[in-house]
Amino acid sequence: MLHFALCDDDEEQRAAVRKLLLDYAAARPGLSVKVSAFSSGLDLLAAEESSSFDLYVLDVVMAGLSGIRLGERLRELGSSGAIIYLTISPEYAIDSYSVRAFQYLMKPVNAEMLFRVLDEAVAAMEKKKSACIMVKSRDSLRRVRLDEILYAELVERTVHYHLTGGERLASTTIRGPFPNEIAPLLADPRFFLCGASFAVNLFYVTAVEKGCLLLDGGRRVPLSRSMAAQARQRWSSYWLDPPR
Repeated sequence: MLHFALCDDDEEQRAAVRKLLLDYAAARPGLSVKVSAFSSGLDLLAAEESSSFDLYVLDVVMAGLSGIRLGERLRELGSSGAIIYLTISPEYAIDSYSVRAFQYLMKPVNAEMLFRVLDEAVAAMEKKKSACIMVKSRDSLRRVRLDEILYAELVERTVHYHLTGGERLASTTIRGPFPNEIAPLLADPRFFLCGASFAVNLFYVTAVEKGCLLLDGGRRVPLSRSMAAQARQRWSSYWLDPPR
């Protein structure tokens, strides 16, 4: 089951969009969807502590916590759920990229357009969740989802996979070049080879700084000066023209 969170401080708009989300679910018999509606960002954040939402439909302009700031807080809390913004003004479109928004739609919401975006979001979520690699360590063989991997690092002929939960998983000794060993990662548009010993998941990059890539949670991955321009280009392309 997919769990959608809707947040809009306008009761009439919230009811209308909630109906559209339920109509969307009803029109797709093979898809199981639960919709939770909230009148404020604070209420949604409180629910986030005990629930795991797969997708967020957020109004941008709300009293108190704006939709953009709400998206930032959700990312700070570690949520990777797709965010779809709804608004009456296009002026916040650029801001929506800072929270890795999936799409930005104008109000009043067109059902056909919303349903098409939801189809794309659901397909992207299913693809991300199903994409995995097998990592052979000294004492186990483990399947790891690509969306769990912050970055991969070459350490003394082993690949260390740094995961979102803080775990570090080390492979057995590799015989070939690092890029060959992590080829399944590099085949996915989320991953960028940012040096001889590092490949990073662009989804978790929050800034390209001098000498490093800044990731969620404050982690830093080294970045050579010669790779800086390419890193900025790949990162911006990933968000401004994201793969679907």
